[in-house]
Amino acid sequence: MNFTGHSGWLVGYIIATVVVLVVVALVVPILLLAHKIGGQAKRINAGLEEAVVTTSGLKGLNKTIEYALAVIAGLTRGRKRLGG
Repeated sequence: MNFTGHSGWLVGYIIATVVVLVVVALVVPILLLAHKIGGQAKRINAGLEEAVVTTSGLKGLNKTIEYALAVIAGLTRGRKRLGG
């Protein structure tokens, strides 16, 4: 069998195969890392959703602070009236 006329094609196929293998070798770890990051993102999101539920009572904190400041102001006025 005479390969002299087809040596260019053979070299081309070999180079193409090597390029494809290199690309696959580079892309597969990236895809695995992306999958791992996706799993971590799901866990992080679940934790954040839980934090929203557990901290929902803090919504009224500003109102509580307003009431506390009003009480303190009243106590301060009372103390001043009593001479203290």
